[in-house]
Amino acid sequence: MGPVPVVATSVLLFLTELSTGQRRVTVQKGPLYRAKGYPVSIACNVTGHKGPSEQTFQWSIYQPDKPEREIQIISTKDRTFTYAFYSLRVQTGDIYVERIQGNSVLLHIGKLQPQDAGKYECHTPSTDGNFFGSYSDTVNLIVIPDTLSVTMSPQTLNREEGESLALTCEVSKATTQHTHLSVSWYRLPEGGGNQATEIISLSKDFILIPGSSYTERFLAGDVRLDKTGNTGFRLSIGRLLPVDQGQLFCEATEWIQDPDETWTFITRKQTDKATVMVQPEDRDFQVNISVVSSFAIGQPLRLICSLLSKSKQNQRLQVVWYLNDTDIGSIDASGVLDLKKDYEERANLGELQVSKINPKAFTFTISSMGPQDEGVYRCEVAEMASSHTDFLGRTQTKRFADINIQLRKPTAKNMELSMENGKRLVWEGETLIFRCKVNGAGNPLSVVWRHIPVNLQQPELIGSLETDGIVHLGPSYKDRGNRGCIRLEKENMTTFRLEIFNALMTDGGAYECKVTEFQSKNGGLSWAQKTSVTLNPLNSGLHVTLHSRQPNVKLGDTADLSCIIRSDYSSLKVPITVTWRFQPRGSLDYQRLVTVTHNGTIEWGYSQVQWQKKIRISQSSHSQLLIHDATKEDTGIYQCQVEAYRRETQHTYGPTRVAAMVVSHPLGINITLPDSQLMVKSGSQVQEISINMEAEIKCSIISQTKGKIKVSVTWYFLPLSGGTSWLKILKTNQDDIVQYGDDLHTLRRKQKFHSEKISKDLFQLHILNMDNSDQGTYHCTVEEWLWTTGGSWYKLGEKESEKTELKLKSIGSKLNVMKTNYTVTTPEHKDVAINCSLENPGNSESLFSVVWFFKEEHSGVTILAEMQHDNILKYGKEEYGEKLHCYRSSAGDFVLKLQSVEMTDSGTYWCNVEEWQLHANPSKWVSQASDESGRTQLMVLHSEPTFSSRICSSSLLLHVLVIYPFIIFIPLLIFTLYFYRKTKKFSLQSSKAQKEKALWVDLKGAEGNILNYNGYKSDEKPEEEEENEIN
Repeated sequence: MGPVPVVATSVLLFLTELSTGQRRVTVQKGPLYRAKGYPVSIACNVTGHKGPSEQTFQWSIYQPDKPEREIQIISTKDRTFTYAFYSLRVQTGDIYVERIQGNSVLLHIGKLQPQDAGKYECHTPSTDGNFFGSYSDTVNLIVIPDTLSVTMSPQTLNREEGESLALTCEVSKATTQHTHLSVSWYRLPEGGGNQATEIISLSKDFILIPGSSYTERFLAGDVRLDKTGNTGFRLSIGRLLPVDQGQLFCEATEWIQDPDETWTFITRKQTDKATVMVQPEDRDFQVNISVVSSFAIGQPLRLICSLLSKSKQNQRLQVVWYLNDTDIGSIDASGVLDLKKDYEERANLGELQVSKINPKAFTFTISSMGPQDEGVYRCEVAEMASSHTDFLGRTQTKRFADINIQLRKPTAKNMELSMENGKRLVWEGETLIFRCKVNGAGNPLSVVWRHIPVNLQQPELIGSLETDGIVHLGPSYKDRGNRGCIRLEKENMTTFRLEIFNALMTDGGAYECKVTEFQSKNGGLSWAQKTSVTLNPLNSGLHVTLHSRQPNVKLGDTADLSCIIRSDYSSLKVPITVTWRFQPRGSLDYQRLVTVTHNGTIEWGYSQVQWQKKIRISQSSHSQLLIHDATKEDTGIYQCQVEAYRRETQHTYGPTRVAAMVVSHPLGINITLPDSQLMVKSGSQVQEISINMEAEIKCSIISQTKGKIKVSVTWYFLPLSGGTSWLKILKTNQDDIVQYGDDLHTLRRKQKFHSEKISKDLFQLHILNMDNSDQGTYHCTVEEWLWTTGGSWYKLGEKESEKTELKLKSIGSKLNVMKTNYTVTTPEHKDVAINCSLENPGNSESLFSVVWFFKEEHSGVTILAEMQHDNILKYGKEEYGEKLHCYRSSAGDFVLKLQSVEMTDSGTYWCNVEEWQLHANPSKWVSQASDESGRTQLMVLHSEPTFSSRICSSSLLLHVLVIYPFIIFIPLLIFTLYFYRKTKKFSLQSSKAQKEKALWVDLKGAEGNILNYNGYKSDEKPEEEEENEIN
């Protein structure tokens, strides 16, 4: 009834611990916690032993109060090994040893007692030739109290089949060690018995596991186990079955994890039993069969097989139909239809149908009876056992009913088939109307309409109209019939009418009307007539033309495009959808701008949100596209696409689908800029302004272009001090944002100028604190800009204003800089000083600033350095400071020194000097006047090579003057030494010293001759080298 203690895992672990060479005894890891009153099993294993394969095992215990005292428990060989303390329990089998293998055993204690706690020793006597290894091992066993509580009140419950059941058991524990609980529900069969059936369990790993016979009901949610509160475990059965009857109880097991990580149960308890009685339902039933038919040839036959039952449950029923004891087909308990071959073919043609119309009724229908359909029909119904029982698929109850079907024979007549208005050629989407009339019929009539599509021989069943007025549609026409597109009517006793609304192209072909007259129950006669019809596609009668009165549209104006739609079937009132497409200039793909659907909805193209604010759509007999505030981006090719829809029902607002689509020819629209009407006041004037005063220069607009026009104004300045290019002062753009020009290098210069918009036609430039540097010619440039709804500016035109020359009123300053031009020639790597001097330093209250300029041939002017009136030195570029030195040598003399000039320094140099004086209150230094110096032309020459450099650069001179003399000198020296050694051995050292001294004197003289080829001695230097050293 619960899981049996499993120790196989521990045993296998010991068996796999192999050792060679020495004996090793091992028991499972401890300590082991086990509950009082419950069993325990301890494994012991020996390896590496010699002698017999079956070893002897002896178990002893060392109790905690006397840890040194051994109490022998049991031996596998010696029956006298057991002490009296354990002899009775060993004899009764409460303690025994189970041998797993020759070298492995289990010690079993059936019912633990508190005195069983202690250290257990497993000992194996030696069977080896000598002692080598370990012969025993120990493990601690701790006996803990049993705290597990499992309760449920005993009770008897009476339920009917299909009702629900809920039982709850309370499970709790107070163990101090970490333990897990598992809870299981079981059912004992009615009448007792020991074999319980597991219903559902919650494992120690918190996993729900259903019993094998309850798995399907668990997956369906019919069987549940829920935890309620801290201790409650509720079993719920949603729909009771007779097999659930019996005694139900709950079992809880407490588990602990040993040090070897295996889980072992330590306690297990069961609740009292709850008796559940399930009253089965009365499942007996009766079968009745009824018929709906006129029993005439060509008329439908409908058999209804009904089940009469008192059961409230959903019965799993299977029905089998027979004709003259021959199996026709069946529907099993799962609803799967199985028809025999002949009847399956008739079902595929829509002539036969077998179905289940409700849980207790089945139908067998033949759309057109024939002689082969006469006979005795049987409906056999069987109830199948529930899938939740142990007898899945087994028949519980079977009943049947019979009925005899015979046909009536019709009498012979004639008929005619015609189309309304005699039309044989109709448009797709029109209504087809057929009339079928039987002349002289006096008995009930039925009709069957069939369609034979173009190029096909096999007819399709459209539908039939029975004598009782019941209409049956063929399988391929049922959907259209549900939408109201197929109508079968009986105009009078002898005339039938077929209407097909919204005809499809597939409706073309031949139509057959088959009328059957029923004269008696024994059958009747049938007549058939055919006619044909041809359908034209809507696409062939749809025509679209796109045009525009103005293909060239001015920027900001409105572009007008018209899409003219004409159809050859205007009487049909076909719904129309128009889509406008646009291909921007330079693009290969069309974009969808907007779609006006047939139901009046406007759908904008993806990423065409900006068009919504500028496009207007109107649609009647034609679609008109108006593009307001046209922009350059609107230039491109336009097309209109027209789709004609066919309604799928006869209702005006029913669903539709596309039946025809035509695209117009492409039409190019070009957006051009309007002509600019900008005019600015021109001419010239001269203003004289006192120093340190404010100057105002006006820029007047005479006329502008009409529309969303704005202007930008740019002010320019041509300095009086020199220069041929206009300097940009500032610009006020069309958004009234002021941007200063790059030619104003300092913040002080930028702060002098201020632009003001007096009105939309008048702008003014203010020059603050007028000084000498502000003298020159000023003018403005006006640009006209057009703003479009697309968020873009377009420049329409540009005009220059009159030129205004600003001069300072004379204050008597006479600043003159010497205008003498110089030409300076110097070799490379020399220092050069360029002077800039005043002819008369003037007033001692004046200060001067100087700016040095440089112009290389075929290049622009470069500012090298500026020494301000307060002696602050600034360089045009940071790297100039390493090469240039700018200073004042006296009050009226300025010097620019170029250090170690190079060939690239060749060019023209000059300076510009400004005179500054204190003015106004508080005092402020103001530029009074300025003047430029003459030009200094600097030419840098390549340096002349020195004597040593010439020798090193010429390989011939190097060999003649140095290498060759050295080669000749060495043999001569060797010969001289050899001669003196042979002739004067007694004075060799002194003679050698004298000879060497004389020889070195000669060498020094020779070297002096070489260095003096330029005309001076080696200790003398040419004037040019002296100058280089001084510099």
